[in-house]
Amino acid sequence: MKYSIIFSAVLVTLGISACDKPTVVAPSVVTVPVPGPAGPTGATGASGSTGSTGATGDAGATGAAGNTGSTGSTGSTGAAGEPGKTGDTVVVIPPAQPAR
Repeated sequence: MKYSIIFSAVLVTLGISACDKPTVVAPSVVTVPVPGPAGPTGATGASGSTGSTGATGDAGATGAAGNTGSTGSTGSTGAAGEPGKTGDTVVVIPPAQPAR
């Protein structure tokens, strides 16, 4: 099996290389006759003048000032506290420390 694949590959390669290859034909060169000797070269023309600079555009208008914002409303007054209450005065005396 190994040899049959190798043999087939070699046979196909030889068969393809035996095909006719087209020959390359080089194009022939055709010489065109000139009607006579050339005359002297003419003078070079003068350079054209430089164009003028264009006008500068107008500056845009300044925008209008914005409106002033509204003033905020004043806050409410807080509720009044209760008046203080009177009562009895309590005095706490700590106990005496025992003698050592």
